[in-house]
Amino acid sequence: MRTRFLTLPLALTLLGLVACSPKEEEPALRTYLMGERVLMGHLIYTVFERQWLPQIGSGLDARIPQNRFYLLRISVSNSGGADAIVPTISLVDDAGATFPEIENGDGVADFIGSLRQVAPAETAQGNLVFDVLPKHYKLKVSDEDGKQAGLVDLPLTFEPDAPDVTTPLNTDHSVVPTKK
Repeated sequence: MRTRFLTLPLALTLLGLVACSPKEEEPALRTYLMGERVLMGHLIYTVFERQWLPQIGSGLDARIPQNRFYLLRISVSNSGGADAIVPTISLVDDAGATFPEIENGDGVADFIGSLRQVAPAETAQGNLVFDVLPKHYKLKVSDEDGKQAGLVDLPLTFEPDAPDVTTPLNTDHSVVPTKK
């Protein structure tokens, strides 16, 4: 009888220690540079270009973001022997916050789509769209099963929103005479 009274507290103590033990940390995700091939399972990702946009389209049909539109031109190849579904892709900022891609591609040139099935030895390519604040991000991609993931570093640069404008000034800032 005395053995039962000792065994129960000992078992509860061990159970409490196991339940309160720290969880194993997830392994750090490998980070790739933009333009590198990223092999995740049978999927091969490549990020080619990035672009910040204040809006998509113009006039009454313009789409205005909550923050800014961030377009990423990517390609995804399937090196496997069966069709593969490309999982949802997200952005991760330096604080660890994640931002999912926008599923609505209305007005986006070469939108890659939100449901992406890639046949064996085929490649899907186009633009992903995010609505985020302009800052440094990494693109989180994963294999077709979601078991393996990696990050693609996206350097923070801003291209001018306004196109280059030619002026009638010489480099010495004098006015160029007009022909009559």
